[in-house]
Amino acid sequence: MKYISLLGATGSVGMQTLDVIKNNPESFQLVAFSAGKNIELTKKIVAEFKPFLVSVSDKKDYLMLKQEFPGISFSYGQEGLVEVSVYHKADILVNAVLGSVGLQPTLKAIEAMKTIAIANKETLVTAGHLVMDAANKNNVAILPVDSEHSAIYQCLQGEYEKNIERLIITASGGSFRDLTRADLQHVTLQDALKHPNWSMGAKITIDSATMMNKGLEVIEAHWLFSLAYDKIDVLLHKESIIHSMVEFQDSSVMAQLGSPDMRVPIQYALTYPDRLPMHSAQRLDLASIGKLHFQEMDLDRFRCLAFAYEAGRLGGTLPTVLNAANEIAVAKFLSGEISFLQIEELIEKAISNHQNIANPSLDVIQAIDLETRKRVSTLL
Repeated sequence: MKYISLLGATGSVGMQTLDVIKNNPESFQLVAFSAGKNIELTKKIVAEFKPFLVSVSDKKDYLMLKQEFPGISFSYGQEGLVEVSVYHKADILVNAVLGSVGLQPTLKAIEAMKTIAIANKETLVTAGHLVMDAANKNNVAILPVDSEHSAIYQCLQGEYEKNIERLIITASGGSFRDLTRADLQHVTLQDALKHPNWSMGAKITIDSATMMNKGLEVIEAHWLFSLAYDKIDVLLHKESIIHSMVEFQDSSVMAQLGSPDMRVPIQYALTYPDRLPMHSAQRLDLASIGKLHFQEMDLDRFRCLAFAYEAGRLGGTLPTVLNAANEIAVAKFLSGEISFLQIEELIEKAISNHQNIANPSLDVIQAIDLETRKRVSTLL
């Protein structure tokens, strides 16, 4: 039995994590979780899984839940996220929150010697050097949950790091993969939210459409697998069947394939180094698929991916600025305040005007993150 703490239970990855736990009651137990402001769903999760500790965003919800479920401990805010992440009964922390809010709880969980199953890209993007240094120092495993990084992780089992030639991260292309930049002038929010392959939350779906999601994954892969950016490629693959590949120095290429279903990499992270049956997953039938398509990425067309490579290579506080600017810009697009192409305009302004700081501390990262959010909001 593995005991699970879950950050971001009411989000897309969080709900699919709960599905994996529910389908394997002999293997997993949810002991603590955090949620945001979806209190009705939070109540259902509490009633079904009966955890020991629950954290929510707002104090008023915390007080209400405390009255309704007197046998369970509750908390709220950033302190609540940390309490869930270090909960003493948990073996594994699944970090499935959105945004850089997941950074501090992850660092605290590493200090508490918890295994980390990471689905929160922003934690490694904003402070990858701090997270990986802490994980190495405390001998804590960082297990990737993203399908692309899980694919690479699986391909590398039993292999020597010195033999890796390059990583090939696949990208579906998102909602607008077949549109020109001229076409993008007139796209709507509803258009952007229609991902062709995956069922994801709104923010990640927009990131997929801009290709920033893939850019964040490149930076994340750099930290997870200790490889230079020149050895990390992105390949457009519309079917999302090959989730990523690894090329070795002898020219062999290993790939991990499967139908698009986030529960598969989530379950692999929770069961690693073992595997469990997944009867609810759609089995891959290559004969019926017939063909797989691949295409080189156009960095002029997908400018956010180019921004991410630039920020990753320069390092320092620039990835923090990239991520913070993107979070604010996407939020403004989701609320109807800006157009789709203005997302990348705001990000470009933020990174162009930033004075980079090398090897930033956690305090510096948090200060730059806050400053960038304020500055991008004023650019509107």
